Amino acid sequence: MRRRFPVLAATVVSVLALGTSAAPPVAAAPPGPRVLHAAPHGSGDACSAARPCSPTGARDAARTIDGRDIRVELADGTYEVTEPLELGAADSGRGGHTVTWTAAPGADPVLSGGRAIGGWARNADGTWTAAVPDGVTPRQLFVDGRRAVRARGAACPAATCDATTAGMTGAEATGIARWHRPTGAEAVIKVRWRTYRCRIAGVRGDDITFARPCWTNASSGTNRTGPAWDSTTVDSARYHGVAFFENARELLDEPGEFVWDAEDRTVTYLPRAGENPRHARVLTPATERLMVLDGAHDLRVEGITFAHAAYRQPATDEGYAGTQAGLTLTGTTGPVDHAGRHYTKPAAALTVRGGRHVAVDRAGFTHLGGAGVVLEAGTKDSTVSRSRFTDLSSGAVYVGDTEPKPDPVLAGERNSVAYNTIRHTGVEYTDAVGIWAGYEAELSVDHNTLEDLPYSGISVGWGWNQPEARDSVLRDNRITANRVTDVMRVEHDQHDGGAIYTQGAQPGTVVTGNYINRSAYGNTERDGNGIYLDEQSSHIRVEGNVLTRLGYKWVSNWADYGIQNHATGNWTDTDAPALAGTGSTMADNRTGLDRLPAEALAVAERAGARPQRAEQLRTDLARHGTATQSSTDGTAPAAYALDGDTTTDTRTRAEPGAWWQVDLGGVRRVRQVEVWNDASTTTGDFAVQLSRTADFADAGTRHVSGKALRPTLVEFGGGQEARFVRIRLTGTGRVGLAHVLVHP
Repeated sequence: MRRRFPVLAATVVSVLALGTSAAPPVAAAPPGPRVLHAAPHGSGDACSAARPCSPTGARDAARTIDGRDIRVELADGTYEVTEPLELGAADSGRGGHTVTWTAAPGADPVLSGGRAIGGWARNADGTWTAAVPDGVTPRQLFVDGRRAVRARGAACPAATCDATTAGMTGAEATGIARWHRPTGAEAVIKVRWRTYRCRIAGVRGDDITFARPCWTNASSGTNRTGPAWDSTTVDSARYHGVAFFENARELLDEPGEFVWDAEDRTVTYLPRAGENPRHARVLTPATERLMVLDGAHDLRVEGITFAHAAYRQPATDEGYAGTQAGLTLTGTTGPVDHAGRHYTKPAAALTVRGGRHVAVDRAGFTHLGGAGVVLEAGTKDSTVSRSRFTDLSSGAVYVGDTEPKPDPVLAGERNSVAYNTIRHTGVEYTDAVGIWAGYEAELSVDHNTLEDLPYSGISVGWGWNQPEARDSVLRDNRITANRVTDVMRVEHDQHDGGAIYTQGAQPGTVVTGNYINRSAYGNTERDGNGIYLDEQSSHIRVEGNVLTRLGYKWVSNWADYGIQNHATGNWTDTDAPALAGTGSTMADNRTGLDRLPAEALAVAERAGARPQRAEQLRTDLARHGTATQSSTDGTAPAAYALDGDTTTDTRTRAEPGAWWQVDLGGVRRVRQVEVWNDASTTTGDFAVQLSRTADFADAGTRHVSGKALRPTLVEFGGGQEARFVRIRLTGTGRVGLAHVLVHP
C-alpha cells in the first residue's frame, strides 16, 4: 500500500498539470461603448463632456471609430437646425455594433427647425407686425409654444363659389375682388376624404384663378387624380363649396390669427388675451427635414425631441392637391396611373430611406408643419416605438410606399410602429391620418394610442379597386391592441374613413385586440366606421376588438371584390350588415350591447401605449320596450330605432307633428335620451318628451333646434319619472331615426 500512494499522487499531479496547461486563456471583456458628447453650441474637436462637438462634428468623429458600440449623447438645450443632419451607411453600426444618438442622462435635447421672429411693432388696430428673415415662408406660427391660426374667413357655398377646371366664381360676393393682395390667399376645399389648398393666382371681375399645377391636380381631366371612378375633385358633383379662404389681411379678426405677406416679407399677428409678441418667443418652422437617415443600418435615435420642422410644398405653386391620407398629387405631367403610384408623401421631421435595423425610440415630435416620421424606400426591420406625437400639421408616422410590386431592395418589410402616443395631428392638413402604411409586408402596428384626429386613425394598404391592389407585396400585417378614440372629428368635414382602415388584398393580415371609441361621433350623416375594410381589402381577420359609440358601421366591407374576410368574437354596441365578397363571414360577435362585459373591458383597457380605463356603455332602458310611431313611410317601422343597429331606420310620413315613441314597460327615472338620426331623412326641429302616462298630460319637454346628430344628447338634469318617451316633430318634414337610447 505504501508503494502505491506515490504513484497515485503522481497521477493526480499529472492530471492537474494537464488540466492547467489545457485551460483556454480568459478572454478580455469587450470594450464598452465609445461615448461622444455634443451640445447646442459645441465646437470642440474632442467630443468630450468638457469640450463637446456640434452634432455634425460628433457624426464625423464617430466615423473614425471601429470595433465597438458608439453613443452620441446630446446635452440639454435647443439645437437650431438650418439643414438636415444626414446619417448614412458611413454612420452605421459595423461588425455587429450599434451607433446610438441619444439624450445625455437627464437631458432634453430638441432639434428645432424654427426661426425666431422678433422686432414686433404694434399697429393702431391692435395687431402687431414684424419682418421675416430671408428664406423663411411662415405657414405656421408658434407663440410661446402655442399654435396660431392663419387668418380665415367664412365658408362659401358652391352656388356662389362655383368651381370649374379654370377656377371659380365668387370674388365679388366674398369680397376677394376688393382685397388689397388677394394673391397671397388660399382656398381651402374639402371634398369627402380629400383636402385641397391652392393659392389665388388672380382675380378678374367675379372670377378667381388659382396657381398651377395645384388647381390642375385638384380638378378633373388629368387622368392622374386617382381611380377612374373617383368623383371627389374640386369640380365634381360632390364639391359643396370652399371651407374657407385664408391668409388675407382682411380676414384677420380673431385673436390668435396671423397673416403672412410675401411681398412685404412681414407677418402680422392679432394677440390672444395676455400675449405681447415683443416679450414672447415667436417661432416659425423654416428647415424642412431635421434628420435624414439614408441607407443607415444598426442605428438608434433615442430620447430626442424634433420640433418646428417645415413642409414647404403647400406654399409653392404645387400647393396641396390632396389624394388620401395626407399624400398629394404633384407635378404637371406624369404617367396615367389610377392606382396612385406617383403620389407624394408629406415632408417629415425625421426621414429614414432604405434603412436596416433602425430604431426610433422614446422620441418626441411636436409643433411641426408637416409629418413626424417617414420610413420609406425599402426600409426593413426598423421600429418607431414609445414616442410622442402632438400638434402636427400632417400625420404622425408614414411607413412604406405606393408601388405595389417594388424591386426587393425597395420593399418595406418587418417594420414596427408600437407603443406610441399620437394626439392632435392633422391640424392643418385634415385629410392626414395618424399612422399610414402603403404596400408593406409583416408590418406590426401594436399598442399605440391615437386620439383627437380629424380623419382616420390607422390606415394600412393602398391601390383602391385597381388590379395592382389584388396581387401586391401586401401580406401578414398585424394591427393589434391599439386604442383609437375621438377620430373622424366631425368639425373637420372629412368623410368616408374609419378608426382602422385598410385597402388591398393582404393575405395573413390580422386586426385584433383594438379598442375603438367615438369615430365620427356627433355627425349628421352616416360616416366614420370602426374597422373599415375598404377597396379591395381581402384575406383579413378581424377578431376580438371592442368598438363603441360609432357614427356608422362597426365593421364595413361593402365591396364585392373584398374576399375571404372574417369578423369573429368582437364586442360592439351597434350592428352592421354582413360582410360582402366571396367567402367572407361574421361569427360569434356580441353586437347591440348596452353594457360591455368584463372580458371586453379587459381587452379595451389593455389596448394602447399604456393601460387606461375604457368608457363603459350606459344601460339602455328602451332596448326591450315597445316602439310605435304616428305613421310609417314604406318599410321603416318604429322598432328599427330599438334594434341596436344604427344602419336601420324608422321613418314616418311627412306630416305636421309626426312622432315616434317607446313604452318602457314601467315607470323609470330617465336622465338622458340619445337621438341618432336617419342620415337620409334627417329629423330637424323636434321635442323630446317624457311622461308617466300615455296621454303625455304630465310631459317634461326638451326642444332641439336644427338637425339631429348621430347622436344628439338630450339631458333631463337629475332625472324625471317616465314610462313613455316621445320624439315629436315641431318643424316640417318627417321623423327619421336610426337609434334611440334611454339612460337612467
